[in-house]
Amino acid sequence: MLQLLTFLVEKLSLFSSFKLFESSYSADEDRERAPHRGPPPPLRRGDLLEVPRTIFTHFGIYLGDNKVAHLIPDILPVLTADQKLIASVITNKRLILGCMYKCATVRVDTLEDFAYGSSILVNRMDNMMKTQAFPNEDVAKRAEKLIGSIPYSLLWNNCEHFVTFCRYGSAASRQTEKFCECLKSIIRDQRSVIVSGLLGIISIVCFGMAPSTTLPTILIPFTLWMAG
Repeated sequence: MLQLLTFLVEKLSLFSSFKLFESSYSADEDRERAPHRGPPPPLRRGDLLEVPRTIFTHFGIYLGDNKVAHLIPDILPVLTADQKLIASVITNKRLILGCMYKCATVRVDTLEDFAYGSSILVNRMDNMMKTQAFPNEDVAKRAEKLIGSIPYSLLWNNCEHFVTFCRYGSAASRQTEKFCECLKSIIRDQRSVIVSGLLGIISIVCFGMAPSTTLPTILIPFTLWMAG
């Protein structure tokens, strides 16, 4: 039992310190790229912008004239063709339903709406990517060509994939890779099998023998065992 409690504490601490959609930069890299004191340098058309949020980092491409192109989940293009309505500020409900329906839009918003009160980091990926960035004007034109509705995937086609494709020619997401590595570490830990089995037994005791409790109790530990 002590071993199981230790396992749960380890995993909870892992998730508590893990930002689901945050770029994986080391502390040394952050210090090297710490913002300079004084006014920020003027943005250039084609710059790659990052906005740290609570549990993720949002990305966009600066188009000039205080406008930013960014990919964001949105259910509204599925429900209406009214461009004025679609262009309104995306609510949390629209965003969540867009995630569930796997529908997104590459839209253009003002820099203020894109930042949503957060600080903006500029071209921080340039020293992290293996490929060299395209000229800024080419980056902006690539982003403008993708404006409109687009399929969405939390792991395979999110806002970071959009900006890396526009700026470097290859869609990639460091924060998605970090998330997948976290899942792999949990799956590889064989204590996950014991914990999932124990939780399944507890659900059977609480809710009784039924397909909704028995099947997960068998299939989930078995899948974790085989995957590990």
